[in-house]
Amino acid sequence: MKIEDLDDASSDVKVINSIVEYDSRRQIVAVDAKRALVGAGARILFYPTLLYNVFRNKIQAEFRWWDHVDQFILLGAVPFPKDVPHLKQLDVGGVITLNEPYETLVPSSLYRTYDIDHLVIPTRDYLFAPSFIDIDRAVNFIHKNASNGRTTYVHCKAGRGRSTTIVLCYMVEYKHMTPVAALEHVRSRRPRVQLAPSQWKAVQEYKQWRRMKMTRMPLGSGDAVLITKADLEGYSKGKEMVVVPRSGVMIAKLSCLFAALKVSSGVTVPVSFKLTEASAC
Repeated sequence: MKIEDLDDASSDVKVINSIVEYDSRRQIVAVDAKRALVGAGARILFYPTLLYNVFRNKIQAEFRWWDHVDQFILLGAVPFPKDVPHLKQLDVGGVITLNEPYETLVPSSLYRTYDIDHLVIPTRDYLFAPSFIDIDRAVNFIHKNASNGRTTYVHCKAGRGRSTTIVLCYMVEYKHMTPVAALEHVRSRRPRVQLAPSQWKAVQEYKQWRRMKMTRMPLGSGDAVLITKADLEGYSKGKEMVVVPRSGVMIAKLSCLFAALKVSSGVTVPVSFKLTEASAC
């Protein structure tokens, strides 16, 4: 009787997994379509908006191409080759480019000629933020330069969204500011910065992501599965985040499965082992 119940339960789980997988694929297709559409629009608008920014920079004194937003950070728009010697005079020792290739006007070789390190993180314009891994690379790049007394120029096309995302994450991590305080500070130096919802969300969630990354402790070979509180929600109260060795993955997954299905008797199976880090059931 119990075996039959488990077979039925397994069938239900397969159906649910199929539905979830189908929904995930549909969401991925929708995101890819959105990225393609925005990317096409960004390409069309790049040179018209770039010329508009150049024009405003020429006629409006407050419309600066870049601004010092911290002792060792310049935040601004895409530089031209003629700007590289000027950046060197400003003690810039590193440049972070958030532009896609078609937006990039200065090759890395020219920066190297002036002994300037160049970190390239291609990020789609308007609605998108860099990944947390790329944000972390950029934040560490800025910190390394600042520790050596070198300024970093962080730029995208206009110095408003993508580049601001990086600078805010740096200030949250190394200046110990809240996201709101960091944004207010940067806006006081460069008033026209403006973040898309995904970029602001990345700033708000970056510190938590970094904390999880830094506190991840390898177990044995370092091959572990992460199970979070959210994965256990509704099945067992008050349980901590836990780390399960890869050799115990099947046991962990079965425990979650039994808990989720509540087996036929209606009794939930408690998750009795503690974990310290988490990939979910």
